[in-house]
Amino acid sequence: MSVELSGMKTSRETAAKSFNGYIMLLVLVAVLAVLAFLIPGMVPADGSPKIAKLAFAGTLVLSLIGVLILASGFFMIQPNQAAVITLFGEYKGSERTEGLRWVWPWMGKNKISARAHNIHSERVKINDLRGNPIEIACNVVWRVRDTAQASFDVDDYKEFVNIQIEAGLRTVGSRHPYDDFEGEEVTLRGGAEVVNRELLEELNDRLQVAGVVVDEAGLTHLAYASEIASAMLKRQQADAIIAARAKIVLGAVGMVEDALTKLSQDNIVELDDERRAAMVSNLLVVLCGEKDAHPVVNAGSIY
Repeated sequence: MSVELSGMKTSRETAAKSFNGYIMLLVLVAVLAVLAFLIPGMVPADGSPKIAKLAFAGTLVLSLIGVLILASGFFMIQPNQAAVITLFGEYKGSERTEGLRWVWPWMGKNKISARAHNIHSERVKINDLRGNPIEIACNVVWRVRDTAQASFDVDDYKEFVNIQIEAGLRTVGSRHPYDDFEGEEVTLRGGAEVVNRELLEELNDRLQVAGVVVDEAGLTHLAYASEIASAMLKRQQADAIIAARAKIVLGAVGMVEDALTKLSQDNIVELDDERRAAMVSNLLVVLCGEKDAHPVVNAGSIY
């Protein structure tokens, strides 16, 4: 379920126009060198007119302002980092070029990390598809793909990610039962590949409004809630026993059928219906019994 933000302008990242910071650094050094050379020669003598002194002071102030403007426009971009550039609240683009960059000092520079973030969610208690309370947690790897959306379309994109991870985890967790011994449904415990894929798609759908993409998502904790854990353990054991016994009986029936067919085809022994039923009963007891059978040797005729 994607988040609908009707009536709000959707931002899109564009490239910012900034200057090479190393070139601007050379310009700043050149300006300082020129000022250092010129200013000492411009100092008015003691008997100079007042207008000359005012002109020198004005020149000095303007030079200082120019140097401050040049010096305050520098900023650094590290690998997998971006700077959102604004001018009096208007978005002017995002700078992703690594190294030293320069823009006019009255332009805002908000740095955003585009690196991968790893979040291990808190354990949350939800109800699975059958209404059983369970505890579930997940691990999510995410990163910012669109810096404009992350900056302007949500108030706090990191908090938004945390909340949507919990919401997505609850949504996906409630779609499937915790377990199913009949193997007819995708379960949280047995269908990890399907559940993790659904969680990844759910989170990407929810977080696209914030310009965030999820690269990996998977369950890290899954258990029945403490109040029903003991009862569900007994149910699991009972279901497991029933499933195992059903499989044993099915296999035993097949083995008895094969044995009777082989005896009949090879003419080893001829059995009437009553003795055939007795043999079937004895074979099933031997094959399905939980303890080893103790054979009884019959030295006489079976008739």
